[in-house]
Amino acid sequence: MNQGELIPHLFRTEYRKIVAVLCNHFGFDQVEIAEDIASETFLTASQTWGLTGVPPNPPAWLYHVAKNKAKNYLLRVNTFEGKVSPQIINATPNSYETEIDLSPQNINDSQLQMMFAICNPAISAEAQIGLSLRILCGFGIQEIADAFLSNKETINKRLFRAKEKLRELKIKIELPSPTEIDARLAPVLTTVYLLFNEGYYSVSQDNTLRKELCLEAMRLCTMLVENNDTNKPQVNALLSLMCFHASRFDARFGKNGEQILYEEQDLSLWNTDLISKGAYFLRAAATGNQLSKYHLEAGIAYWNTQKEDTKEKWEGILQFYNRLLQIEYSPMAALNRTYALSKANDKEQAIIEVEKLDIKDGHFYFALLGELYTGIDNELAKQNLEQAIALAKTQNDKQAIQKRIDLLTV
Repeated sequence: MNQGELIPHLFRTEYRKIVAVLCNHFGFDQVEIAEDIASETFLTASQTWGLTGVPPNPPAWLYHVAKNKAKNYLLRVNTFEGKVSPQIINATPNSYETEIDLSPQNINDSQLQMMFAICNPAISAEAQIGLSLRILCGFGIQEIADAFLSNKETINKRLFRAKEKLRELKIKIELPSPTEIDARLAPVLTTVYLLFNEGYYSVSQDNTLRKELCLEAMRLCTMLVENNDTNKPQVNALLSLMCFHASRFDARFGKNGEQILYEEQDLSLWNTDLISKGAYFLRAAATGNQLSKYHLEAGIAYWNTQKEDTKEKWEGILQFYNRLLQIEYSPMAALNRTYALSKANDKEQAIIEVEKLDIKDGHFYFALLGELYTGIDNELAKQNLEQAIALAKTQNDKQAIQKRIDLLTV
């Protein structure tokens, strides 16, 4: 990997670690300072490595420079505040290195604690995801803007307001006590879940960014699983759900970026390792007496990784949707349930259920009706698919729907 590729790669993997540790050291009210020091560290690397070459251990070099920049910042602050002592003036660079602990354990602990600080219900879900992408995932402002189909100015303002709100509330960067973990874990899991969905169901045309969002959500959830205090059944269930979904990632889109319907996916592109991991975490989630929506969605996702198109499969999916709608109703889940109903029972019954929902503000409703009417009333199927195209927001969706219309006219 040449320098032009190495520094962006290291920025993605190491920036978040440096920021999390420095925030943990300085406090959340100094988050911009932590970000500035981390950014200056990479600027120094870009300038220095261009002259001297890449060091043998680039991450260690970055950590060393970040520690020194943090130490110099502290010296400047102490000098400004008139609190300099002879010991500080005569201190060597190494004397401050123990104060900024960039060991693997402290990096993981700091990122985990930052996750709980950022995922606070006091700020909006979009702000939580944006801050998570910036501080915990190392995404640039433009990348975050792309993920939200927004612009850098809007994202900068959103993140600034979120940081100000967390500062006003004097949010501490720490893990909750064991008795508070379950309550505080809920918004954390919601943020990770939404982050994954932002990638998996994104309307962005940037496929690489879409996949990267999913992988970052899985990384954050893995951190929660690997910590004894946060390794809860619902966390394992969420990681299981994401593994199952990610296992079919490469089969969802064709070579030209066109969306491939589930029943038309190339099964050889399904990632069997991720399916196995999903099953492992689903078994790990089967403890305790709490049934979360993540358990039920993971169950649905599990059945969707079973290649045989059997009645048992669709009845299993239908039962999971029935339970899911009981504990947390959503129009999209209700819509998806009707597709499972059509496969488990018959299309006529599913059509009745879909039309009762009357969710006409998105293309999914009409696309599903078009699918269900196919073979029963092809003219009505075509009318619904045409309505779906009119409402679809992306070219990929429009192409997928048009393909179904073309099949009706053959």
